[in-house]
Amino acid sequence: MAGTTIWKGYIHFGHTDVPVKLHTAVKEERIQFHLLHRRDQTRLRQQMVCAYEKQPVPAEQQSKGFEVEDGKYVIVDPAEIDQTAPESSRMIEVHEFVKTGQIDPIFLDRLYYLEPDIQDIQDTQGKGYNALLKALKELDVAGICTWIMRKRSYFGALQARGKILRLNMLRYADEVISVGSLGLQDVPLSEKELKIGSELIEKMAAPFEPRKFENEHQKKLQEMIEKKARGEKIPVLVPRRLKPTESDQLLQALEASLKKAA
Repeated sequence: MAGTTIWKGYIHFGHTDVPVKLHTAVKEERIQFHLLHRRDQTRLRQQMVCAYEKQPVPAEQQSKGFEVEDGKYVIVDPAEIDQTAPESSRMIEVHEFVKTGQIDPIFLDRLYYLEPDIQDIQDTQGKGYNALLKALKELDVAGICTWIMRKRSYFGALQARGKILRLNMLRYADEVISVGSLGLQDVPLSEKELKIGSELIEKMAAPFEPRKFENEHQKKLQEMIEKKARGEKIPVLVPRRLKPTESDQLLQALEASLKKAA
């Protein structure tokens, strides 16, 4: 179930405005630990301490600075930062449409659901929303767009999935590291190695069912916490280390994996 509405606005393209409500599509549930004083088990609180004076600095005496050289800062006031903030807007501005398959997954960031805002007087029945949804699906395209939210500008892709429009936040091009920087080398493979590898992949092929997988680390953490809460002692195990397969043993390892998968 989608959470509360976190933003309201319009999808704007051409001469069309579609009223929508934005919901987060992903929840991150992680076990959170608090820092405690080991001796009396009371919570610790964080303080901003001057590295030179070794004394806590109150909020009214703190400022922000950008390090331009080692130990040299440009001091920036909050009002100056506010001046650089983008102008407030309620528009998701669609600039162009591209084939969905052209968007490299490396650019994908956070995902949101867009729900039709049927309370808006411009689209009380959600016709504009449904027309856009249907067109995106039939043409298999995504709308490349920008929008402003919480004094920040974002770049994303408007996509259709089932009965919902999704807004996928994208990373900017200068945030993505080129694979060319890794210095990858071509490694020759024999026809037999390639054939066995392909057969292994075919035998392991399955429909995508994410519910089959759990966050094992999170699960074990929760079990450990519950055991300790009951007063049980937790044995400390030595982790098992796996050795990578040597290149001259690849064929043998592939054949063993193929037999196991059969």
